[in-house]
Amino acid sequence: MACPYFYPVEARAGSAMLPLGEWWKGFCHAVPGAPQAESGAAGGSGCDTSCNLGYARGKCARFPEGEGPDAVRFTVSSHESTAIRIYYVVERDHYPFAHGRLEYSPAAAGFAAPPETATLARQAQAYVESYLRRKGES
Repeated sequence: MACPYFYPVEARAGSAMLPLGEWWKGFCHAVPGAPQAESGAAGGSGCDTSCNLGYARGKCARFPEGEGPDAVRFTVSSHESTAIRIYYVVERDHYPFAHGRLEYSPAAAGFAAPPETATLARQAQAYVESYLRRKGES
Protein backbone atom coordinates (compact mmCIF):
# COMPACT_ATOMS: atom_id res chain seq x y z
CA MET A 1 0.00 0.00 0.00
CA ALA A 2 1.76 3.10 -1.17
CA CYS A 3 0.99 6.50 0.33
CA PRO A 4 -1.82 8.12 -1.70
CA TYR A 5 0.31 11.29 -2.00
CA PHE A 6 3.47 9.54 -3.30
CA TYR A 7 4.43 10.13 -6.94
CA PRO A 8 6.93 7.37 -7.86
CA VAL A 9 9.60 8.30 -10.38
CA GLU A 10 12.43 5.75 -10.33
CA ALA A 11 12.44 2.08 -9.35
CA ARG A 12 15.28 1.32 -6.98
CA ALA A 13 15.07 -2.37 -6.00
CA GLY A 14 12.73 -4.64 -4.19
CA SER A 15 10.40 -7.54 -4.46
CA ALA A 16 6.90 -8.40 -5.57
CA MET A 17 5.89 -8.10 -1.92
CA LEU A 18 6.29 -4.30 -1.98
CA PRO A 19 3.08 -2.39 -2.77
CA LEU A 20 4.34 -1.00 -6.08
CA GLY A 21 6.36 -4.15 -6.82
CA GLU A 22 9.68 -2.43 -6.14
CA TRP A 23 11.09 0.24 -3.84
CA TRP A 24 10.57 3.58 -5.58
CA LYS A 25 12.20 6.99 -5.36
CA GLY A 26 9.82 9.87 -5.98
CA PHE A 27 8.03 12.96 -4.75
CA CYS A 28 5.61 13.68 -1.94
CA HIS A 29 2.50 15.52 -3.14
CA ALA A 30 0.82 15.72 0.29
CA VAL A 31 1.02 19.52 0.26
CA PRO A 32 -0.77 20.80 -2.87
CA GLY A 33 1.50 22.88 -5.09
CA ALA A 34 4.63 22.02 -3.06
CA PRO A 35 6.01 18.62 -4.10
CA GLN A 36 9.01 17.48 -2.12
CA ALA A 37 11.62 14.94 -3.22
CA GLU A 38 11.85 11.84 -1.08
CA SER A 39 15.03 9.79 -1.06
CA GLY A 40 13.30 6.47 -1.62
CA ALA A 41 16.08 4.73 0.27
CA ALA A 42 15.03 1.15 0.92
CA GLY A 43 14.59 0.56 4.61
CA GLY A 44 14.67 4.29 5.34
CA SER A 45 12.65 5.82 8.12
CA GLY A 46 9.81 8.27 8.49
CA CYS A 47 8.34 9.66 5.31
CA ASP A 48 10.67 7.77 2.96
CA THR A 49 9.42 4.39 4.17
CA SER A 50 5.83 5.55 4.44
CA CYS A 51 5.84 6.78 0.84
CA ASN A 52 6.39 3.25 -0.38
CA LEU A 53 4.43 1.46 2.35
CA GLY A 54 1.56 3.85 3.11
CA TYR A 55 -0.19 4.54 6.40
CA ALA A 56 1.97 7.59 7.12
CA ARG A 57 -0.66 9.37 9.25
CA GLY A 58 1.11 10.35 12.46
CA LYS A 59 4.53 9.32 11.08
CA CYS A 60 5.13 11.91 8.36
CA ALA A 61 5.00 15.63 9.09
CA ARG A 62 3.74 16.36 5.56
CA PHE A 63 0.80 13.96 5.77
CA PRO A 64 -2.46 15.98 5.65
CA GLU A 65 -4.85 16.20 8.58
CA GLY A 66 -8.45 15.22 8.05
CA GLU A 67 -10.46 12.34 6.75
CA GLY A 68 -8.51 11.60 3.57
CA PRO A 69 -7.02 8.29 2.45
CA ASP A 70 -4.01 6.50 3.99
CA ALA A 71 -2.85 4.02 1.36
CA VAL A 72 -3.38 2.61 -2.13
CA ARG A 73 -3.31 -1.09 -3.12
CA PHE A 74 -3.06 -2.55 -6.61
CA THR A 75 -3.52 -6.06 -7.97
CA VAL A 76 -3.54 -7.64 -11.42
CA SER A 77 -6.92 -9.20 -12.14
CA SER A 78 -6.01 -10.53 -15.61
CA HIS A 79 -3.12 -10.42 -18.04
CA GLU A 80 -3.73 -11.02 -21.72
CA SER A 81 -1.58 -10.12 -24.70
CA THR A 82 -3.72 -7.06 -25.47
CA ALA A 83 -4.51 -5.83 -21.94
CA ILE A 84 -3.51 -6.00 -18.31
CA ARG A 85 -6.45 -5.34 -16.03
CA ILE A 86 -5.77 -4.11 -12.52
CA TYR A 87 -7.92 -3.23 -9.57
CA TYR A 88 -6.99 -0.53 -7.11
CA VAL A 89 -8.32 0.24 -3.65
CA VAL A 90 -7.66 3.53 -1.88
CA GLU A 91 -7.87 2.92 1.87
CA ARG A 92 -8.57 4.85 5.05
CA ASP A 93 -7.85 3.05 8.35
CA HIS A 94 -7.53 -0.26 6.45
CA TYR A 95 -11.06 0.09 4.98
CA PRO A 96 -11.98 0.91 1.37
CA PHE A 97 -12.20 4.65 0.73
CA ALA A 98 -12.42 4.46 -3.07
CA HIS A 99 -11.77 1.79 -5.70
CA GLY A 100 -11.75 1.16 -9.40
CA ARG A 101 -10.57 -0.86 -12.38
CA LEU A 102 -7.95 0.08 -14.91
CA GLU A 103 -6.99 -1.44 -18.23
CA TYR A 104 -3.41 -1.12 -19.41
CA SER A 105 -2.45 -1.64 -23.05
CA PRO A 106 1.08 -3.06 -23.39
CA ALA A 107 1.11 -2.06 -27.09
CA ALA A 108 0.26 1.58 -26.30
CA ALA A 109 2.22 1.53 -22.99
CA GLY A 110 -0.64 3.31 -21.26
CA PHE A 111 -4.11 3.09 -19.76
CA ALA A 112 -7.25 3.02 -21.90
CA ALA A 113 -8.83 5.49 -19.45
CA PRO A 114 -6.33 6.97 -16.99
CA PRO A 115 -7.14 7.28 -13.29
CA GLU A 116 -8.68 10.54 -12.07
CA THR A 117 -5.51 11.97 -10.48
CA ALA A 118 -1.95 12.24 -11.78
CA THR A 119 -0.57 10.66 -8.60
CA LEU A 120 -2.86 7.63 -8.80
CA ALA A 121 -2.12 7.35 -12.53
CA ARG A 122 1.64 7.36 -11.88
CA GLN A 123 1.33 4.82 -9.06
CA ALA A 124 -0.69 2.52 -11.32
CA GLN A 125 1.89 2.96 -14.09
CA ALA A 126 4.73 2.19 -11.64
CA TYR A 127 2.89 -0.91 -10.46
CA VAL A 128 2.45 -2.15 -14.04
CA GLU A 129 6.10 -1.36 -14.90
CA SER A 130 7.27 -3.39 -11.88
CA TYR A 131 4.89 -6.21 -12.78
CA LEU A 132 6.16 -6.35 -16.36
CA ARG A 133 9.81 -6.31 -15.24
CA ARG A 134 9.15 -9.28 -12.94
CA LYS A 135 7.47 -11.10 -15.84
CA GLY A 136 10.38 -10.24 -18.16
CA GLU A 137 8.11 -8.27 -20.49
CA SER A 138 9.31 -4.70 -20.02
